[in-house]
Amino acid sequence: MKQTAYQVVFPVTLVVVMVAFLSTIFFASANLSFAASGKEKSSAIARPSAVEQTEAQIKQLQGALNITEAQKGLWNNLTQVMRENAKDMDALTKDRAENTKPMNAVEHMKFHSQITEAHLGQLKKLIPPFEALYASMSDEQKETTDTIFRTGKHGKPKRK
Repeated sequence: MKQTAYQVVFPVTLVVVMVAFLSTIFFASANLSFAASGKEKSSAIARPSAVEQTEAQIKQLQGALNITEAQKGLWNNLTQVMRENAKDMDALTKDRAENTKPMNAVEHMKFHSQITEAHLGQLKKLIPPFEALYASMSDEQKETTDTIFRTGKHGKPKRK
């Protein structure tokens, strides 16, 4: 009974952690302004693209996780999916940004639904390569990975 509960709780926990991770990356790059206007945003306040943020995240994770030569193939599989997901998200948010017509409440809800569905699809693509990499990690790497996903930082807990 305990083993069955663990078999359910661990994958669910992994999915929740991945959702939080991807949401942080992609929602930060999405232009979801509720007060959308027809005016273009100044380039001085332009946010980095999902691709740029993902590249920064990849560099941070690679340095923190000390990926070994034996893990390079698994790491490359994971980063390829991360990059593809970022490109897809940029395309979705670019399409919306190019449409200068202000959205009404229903259109906002539909756009948020598109973003959410895109995130779900991306998570489904990301979990298998992440799971394979995680399974290959040493206990120390797993501990570091768990800390990063739990806190968003390298060993520093989030403020409450």
